[in-house]
Amino acid sequence: MAPTERSPATFTLGIAAGLAARLDAGLNWDLVDLTSDFVGKRPALQDSVLVDVGWKTTPRLGLFRAGSFDAAEQETGQAQIVDVTAEYAEHSRSAKVVDHEQETSSGPSIEDADIIVAGGRGLGAPENFTLAEELARALGGAVGATRAVVDAGWYPYSAQIGQTGKVVSPKLYVALGISGAIQHKVGMQSSNVIVAINKDPNAPIFEFSDLGVVGDLHEIVPKLSELVRARRG
Repeated sequence: MAPTERSPATFTLGIAAGLAARLDAGLNWDLVDLTSDFVGKRPALQDSVLVDVGWKTTPRLGLFRAGSFDAAEQETGQAQIVDVTAEYAEHSRSAKVVDHEQETSSGPSIEDADIIVAGGRGLGAPENFTLAEELARALGGAVGATRAVVDAGWYPYSAQIGQTGKVVSPKLYVALGISGAIQHKVGMQSSNVIVAINKDPNAPIFEFSDLGVVGDLHEIVPKLSELVRARRG
């Protein structure tokens, strides 16, 4: 059986679960906020509501969605680095790595990018993803994709945004040819500014976009990329 690809979020959750079991600690995940009295906020019902979650004991472990907090300026001083020697149980030495592959990317990851240009089925064909790539390059951002185009083999899974992909919170999210189904909305609705370009004026994505452009993206996006390059140049 071929190994399945695991997202960084899934991998991190697996580590956190193991740590929680060893420490006999409570674990909450997918958090977006935390109050001063240790009450966590977690989205539910496809991100339509926020629910309160807590911990009964200490230590408390929590995993937060990427982009939930703005980076804070570092206070004076430097972090203390402590060298430790890890001891492995005998059963931990039984696993062997038989292969290791890493997908290379020419741009920033969608999880770290302040600007994301995402493409959907409205691009029409996989080769048309160059429109998204050129605009992302002009803006200095990353390229994302919907599940539909990933399932169709148009773009790699590492770029998938949505309920079964990655959750992102960039400063600017540009959606090209994306209808705005709830599964995709879950992964990007916390973006600061959402710009949608779609030829369908009734596309659901316009309901939660800050700026909507109705038109042919194959004509609009190249001109937009050219304009951005001219302004930045």
